[in-house]
Amino acid sequence: MEAPTRTGVAAATGDGGLSALLSTEFLISASGNKAHIHAHGQKKGNVMFRIHESETSCNCHLIKSVSHSILYDTICEINADLQVNPKDIEGKTIGLYFAANWFQRCVSFTPLLVSVYHKLMEQELPFEIVFVSSDENQSSFEQFYSSMPWPAVPFGDVNSKRSLSHKFQIEGIPALIILEPGGGLIQTEGVEILHRHGLQAFPFTSERIAELEAEEKRKYASQTLEKLLAISGKDHMIKHNDQVTFSSLVGTTVGLYFAAQWCPPCLKFSSRLISVYNHLQERREEFEVVFVSMDRDEAGFSRYFSGMPWFALPYDEESSKALARYFDIQEIPMLVIIGPDGKTVTKEGRNLINLHMEMAYPFTEARIRLLQEKMDEEAKQYPSSFKHEGHRHVLNLVSEKSGGGPFICCACDEQGLGWAYQCLACGYEIHLKCGREVKTQETDRQADADGSSCSLGAGRQ
Repeated sequence: MEAPTRTGVAAATGDGGLSALLSTEFLISASGNKAHIHAHGQKKGNVMFRIHESETSCNCHLIKSVSHSILYDTICEINADLQVNPKDIEGKTIGLYFAANWFQRCVSFTPLLVSVYHKLMEQELPFEIVFVSSDENQSSFEQFYSSMPWPAVPFGDVNSKRSLSHKFQIEGIPALIILEPGGGLIQTEGVEILHRHGLQAFPFTSERIAELEAEEKRKYASQTLEKLLAISGKDHMIKHNDQVTFSSLVGTTVGLYFAAQWCPPCLKFSSRLISVYNHLQERREEFEVVFVSMDRDEAGFSRYFSGMPWFALPYDEESSKALARYFDIQEIPMLVIIGPDGKTVTKEGRNLINLHMEMAYPFTEARIRLLQEKMDEEAKQYPSSFKHEGHRHVLNLVSEKSGGGPFICCACDEQGLGWAYQCLACGYEIHLKCGREVKTQETDRQADADGSSCSLGAGRQ
């Protein structure tokens, strides 16, 4: 999603503020119920957030004026018999949360956002979130919204949701737009910022993010393998029944493998990583893997780790999350390569293994550049286009420079980069090796026996 500039959004909003974008007369509370509230504070119905009140009626707007109030002049929440002071909302930083329950990244990100929100509330920091739904129907909205503790734009207010999405140039979800108490734009990349910095990012200003990034650079500059693994809060690794000190891996190329037993792509990649690991061990290369579990419980960790031939950090959900935040890991599986000097070589270990298998070792820029040159030469032997049996259109040979770039192979469902066969009409894309193997299968229908080949399957864009 291309981030709009602060000036661009402010200009798009206009002098009337964001109030002009809303046709709703209320926000609904986290209970999912709604009601009108009379001017004297009596409840009519169940629960409601009132936003702006005239002398004669309850007239609600999300934001009255960019220059005067970020979200509302006054807001009331009546929950059972409890009435919150209308002025509690004034002067708060606001996060507009664009999301939907049909997209897994939104489902995955929402618990993190809820956790940060609760911690900010516990510290009584001035922050509020408003949910702007992209759900497909009312029941889906209600189901998703039931997990959220903040107010929302009513699902039926299509005009308001469309206006907000347009004004803030929302091209992908989840998106978290951070607005300052005065109404100005602070951040458009709230999702990425929370993934990377969590609670520490508040109040999300550019100055605060710069402080956190400077702190990260200092950490990276002094990074050693022992310091890195100590982020987990542990002082040792395990290899099934044995405990091993971190120092035993100093001077070795190490892959930190972030994965979980509940994640199907992790299960698939694990078998490939085991094959690469075993090949490198047979060659006596100085390469080790440390499993960093992202499992939801210790039982899942134990089941998954039982089939792995390498080390693991002892199971601790919070410790694993701390290490994941250090590397800004938002998706799994992820393989982070640490060099013999303890510095990070690449976070693209998974992608490099998918492309080059054990030939990717030791994963350095020089090694990858050599493999890329080899791929460039090999690509000259491939046809410029061909008909793949898994797709209805002709596929064309493309390089990274001519449109290849990072992709998910629609034949083997694994990452790819650079040379590929691509459908220019709809974006269907496969590895070169997948195209070659399919053509071989068309003649003898025999798959490679080493298990490293791609098999046909449902593509994922």
